[in-house]
Amino acid sequence: MSRLEYLQRPLVAFDPTNKDHRRYYAEFLQYGGWGKCPVRFIVPEDNVGVDLPAMIKNRLVDYYVSREFGGTELSRSRAEEMSKSADEMYRAAGKLRKEAELLKRPRRV
Repeated sequence: MSRLEYLQRPLVAFDPTNKDHRRYYAEFLQYGGWGKCPVRFIVPEDNVGVDLPAMIKNRLVDYYVSREFGGTELSRSRAEEMSKSADEMYRAAGKLRKEAELLKRPRRV
């Protein structure tokens, strides 16, 4: 390993759950560059064609939206239960609708 490789900042994938990574991005926005950042962020292969600040912004938006509206495990399980209950109600309503259509038809005597 050369001295330059040893002294350079480590390569890291941006993790929005890491508070330090979010702070580094805030410093980037404040100072307009990565000069004070102790790590170098990489753009993963699944983000080809996207520059680093845009990729970080997208990940932060996803992180905060899921944090704001994603809810906890308890609320997710409750939402699943409600969804299943609603599906059962829709099925029952569909059966009732079919029976009502049959009753509307004229009877042959």
